[in-house]
Amino acid sequence: MAQEKREQGKEFDKEHKRGYKTADEKREEALTASKSGEWKERVLQIRRVTKVVKGGKKLSFRAVVVVGNGQGQVGVGVGKASEVIGAIQKAIIDGRKSLITVPIFKKTIPHPITAKAGAGKILIRPAAEGTGVIAGGSARSVLELAGIENILCKSLGSKSPLNIARATIQALSELRMFKDVAKARGLTIEQMLN
Repeated sequence: MAQEKREQGKEFDKEHKRGYKTADEKREEALTASKSGEWKERVLQIRRVTKVVKGGKKLSFRAVVVVGNGQGQVGVGVGKASEVIGAIQKAIIDGRKSLITVPIFKKTIPHPITAKAGAGKILIRPAAEGTGVIAGGSARSVLELAGIENILCKSLGSKSPLNIARATIQALSELRMFKDVAKARGLTIEQMLN
């Protein structure tokens, strides 16, 4: 009975062009995109976490993954599951949902910036051609998958991979190109720089 109602509901959604996707369909879509070679994923951390319940402790795994295309789009995702592979797949899907676009100017960023996420703080500065990515831990992974080739980065405060990755994403999302700021202020780039 319940199965028939579900089937009827799916047919109704198809007829009325509703874009609802089940969790399995979303997972398949994310995995297909990752296999196509456009996107790269890098696992930052896998931790075994516990939840204390009435009967004892329930063990599960938490994965932190960075997803990027190397052309200015990057995201950080977190996934939890009873198996490591399931946690990584959920983290990849979560990372795809939280993608940001990074303004890249001459293979680096347009201006220095600092950002904070939780107790993690990060300082990012543009660098000259040939410098490379000078960053540590999870910040390096985020910057490389974003497609930035020359940059200086220092993490301050918390050393947690998740906090540093989120702080890096926060900093990159706050970056603005000079022409966009000048346009918003109603000035030319020359007027703004003088």
